[in-house]
Amino acid sequence: MKKTKVAVGVIVALGVIWTGTAWFTGKQLEKNRDELVQEANARLNVLAPNSRLKVSYQDWQRGVFSSSLRLVVQSDSQTEDTSPLKPGQSVVFDEKIDHGPFPFAQLKKFNLIPSMASVHTQLENTDAVKKLFEMAKGKSALQAETRVGYGGATASVIKLLPLDYTNAQTGERFASNGGTINLSADKKGDKVDYDGKLESLVLTMRNQLNMPVMFTLNGLTLDGKTHLNAQGLRIGDQKSSLDKLSSTVNGQPSFKLHGIKLNSAYDSVNNQVSGTTDLALDAMKIRDRDFGQVKLSLKLSQFDADGLKAFSDNYQSQVQALMNEPGVSDNFALYQQRIGEILNANLPLLLKGNPVITIAPLSWKNDKGESNFNLSVHFKDRVAGAPQPQTLSQALDNVLKTLDGKLTISMDMATEMMTQVAMAEGYKQEEAAKLADQQVKGVAAMGQMFRLTKQQDNNIVTSLQYASGQVTMNGEKMTLDQFFARYMLGGEPAAMPQQ
Repeated sequence: MKKTKVAVGVIVALGVIWTGTAWFTGKQLEKNRDELVQEANARLNVLAPNSRLKVSYQDWQRGVFSSSLRLVVQSDSQTEDTSPLKPGQSVVFDEKIDHGPFPFAQLKKFNLIPSMASVHTQLENTDAVKKLFEMAKGKSALQAETRVGYGGATASVIKLLPLDYTNAQTGERFASNGGTINLSADKKGDKVDYDGKLESLVLTMRNQLNMPVMFTLNGLTLDGKTHLNAQGLRIGDQKSSLDKLSSTVNGQPSFKLHGIKLNSAYDSVNNQVSGTTDLALDAMKIRDRDFGQVKLSLKLSQFDADGLKAFSDNYQSQVQALMNEPGVSDNFALYQQRIGEILNANLPLLLKGNPVITIAPLSWKNDKGESNFNLSVHFKDRVAGAPQPQTLSQALDNVLKTLDGKLTISMDMATEMMTQVAMAEGYKQEEAAKLADQQVKGVAAMGQMFRLTKQQDNNIVTSLQYASGQVTMNGEKMTLDQFFARYMLGGEPAAMPQQ
């Protein structure tokens, strides 16, 4: 009997402690809610400084074991229509918060890690997201479960519900079977890890000829471990892959891309950002014709972190300001000119640290061979106070230290590719092969006539090196001015070399 009383007493005591702790957690959340909303607005301003959006809360209700509120996202302007949300529109998140130290929502998953809170989030059906609710059959298209640690770190599981939308009048359709995203972040949002998967997505629309065009995406996966460096640049390792991306036009195959993989890894050491980006495409088909596989390896090194951050901030703000100027977005020529001016004005920021860009290689391969392009460009920082360049040669020499590039085109590979192009256009195989052979040989002859390429071992080859004002083009040395005179300013073609 005494043991029973003791056991009951322990259970009651634990219940009192748990209740008291949950009540205290709710009080702490209520006490800090304004600070949390301010922090959310600060992060939103950093991530999307020109979005003109703000976050607020409504209908806070606190209980012993749980609380609830509505987070409201809306435009901070009631007169301007430059925000993603129109004046008067809002996106509302219904938040149900289970208090720690052992939130009920986490206990249901047998997660016994002590937490400050567990938050269930879903959209409220407002005018801004009404279409999403229709596509998700009246449910919130986005639902999330977030565990909030006592240190402020968060771990979220975000579920994207299946969507289906059809416009019977236009024939447009969007359908997805949904997906899942796992997202974790530290208290400040500096360190962010994520992974996710989307099984399939189908989009149907009509082109300019009023023919139905269908795009299909299958097997999209994402994985990343990132953090902000001292300058506020997000670096780290990120991977993405796509099993298949395909398109049909009026029911006929247009293109199919299989096995797309994109991996990047960037780090910041001694105030310099360096890293690599690798792209691979396992198979490409156009109108059911095989066009081989593609690989690209890009390496960036010695980029000054301060200069890179300043360039990114300046470019984003100036382009946004440009888009808000009346008449610019409707005038493509003017838009291109102004974008060029913005890039040129901010270029010195990118050149800090004497950065290096390397492509090694860009390759295109099919059953008959492989073609490659390799390039290494070493830039140099502009000297402060240096006089403005008066010629194109001076301008290039001011920013370029060295360049080394080589292009090797396999004639067999190129002939096979052009054969597939001709067959996709309706030629029979024998005619297509003959036409492709003539085209490739014609390009090779033209390249030699204009001293752009050489022919070596059944390859079309061109190489270019530059250093200290001196250019070497296919083994022939010349000054930068001579190079421009020959190749850029309409120099006379040389006689075709004898074979």
